[in-house]
Amino acid sequence: MTEILHHVHLFASNLENSIRFYQTMFGARVIFDTEMAGARNVMIAIGSGKINFYDQPPADETRGLMHHLGIETDDLEELVRHMEQNGFHFEKPIRDLGAWKYVMAEGPDHVLLELFQITSEAVNRGAFEGFSSLKKG
Repeated sequence: MTEILHHVHLFASNLENSIRFYQTMFGARVIFDTEMAGARNVMIAIGSGKINFYDQPPADETRGLMHHLGIETDDLEELVRHMEQNGFHFEKPIRDLGAWKYVMAEGPDHVLLELFQITSEAVNRGAFEGFSSLKKG
């Protein structure tokens, strides 16, 4: 089982300004732009790092602009099993959206974690290699 910190997910009160800032200042490129979880989601890459934006202002004052940290794994079921064996309780089960499986978990200090798995079989190979932070053999 392999995990990697994949992205930070931020709220954006002005999505276009946020994208333009990171493109202008750091050469960011848009790698993902779709409707998901009730809002437009845009993921940008700056080198090998990624930022995913919700097109909406912050909803929770305790988390500020950050919504969650995305941690990618190559075996979500095994990661969930490992965490449960170590005393972690998940509030909700894994959600399977086809190319994307995920579960949300709250870490220390109320940091929201998105644990997810994508499969190269479920998405076009070029899109997978641009989006995934895991190296596929």
